[in-house]
Amino acid sequence: MAEIDFWYEFASTYSYPTAMRIERLAADDGVTVRWRPFLLGPIFKAYGWSDSPFNIYKTKGKYMWRDLERVCEADGLALSLPPVRFPQNGLKAARLALAGEDQGWTPAFTRAVFTANYAEQKDISDEATLRAILLSLDVDADAALAAAGSEEVKEALKAQTAEAQARGLFGAP
Repeated sequence: MAEIDFWYEFASTYSYPTAMRIERLAADDGVTVRWRPFLLGPIFKAYGWSDSPFNIYKTKGKYMWRDLERVCEADGLALSLPPVRFPQNGLKAARLALAGEDQGWTPAFTRAVFTANYAEQKDISDEATLRAILLSLDVDADAALAAAGSEEVKEALKAQTAEAQARGLFGAP
């Protein structure tokens, strides 16, 4: 069966609607999805940016928010604007997503984190928020958080981010 890599960053606006529809669209064509969380911060830093280009270039940011409204409306996705903070820090969530790969809960967790961020304006860097998401998915939150804090997962996320950069990714998805 064909497979597609879905590279995403929890702080990425366009990753939100993509995460919500990619499995359905891929399944329609007999394709499986490989969920690939990574961090845009190190990639942006390599370009000399200290913030999201949507914050650096105000006109670009204004257009993006309006476009995201249109995309979410077309997909029937909730979107709460203006955001409390943009971009949010998705480091812990990305580590958790990697920690969940072998247990199979990464896709549902990813969608729940995006919903918390963009629809509910929750702080996705907050451990209590992430714990609540894990528990809502019947995941052992203590075990997941411990795994996410392991050196193995930390190094895996660094490696995945380095791979994204080596492949030429400059945004997400």
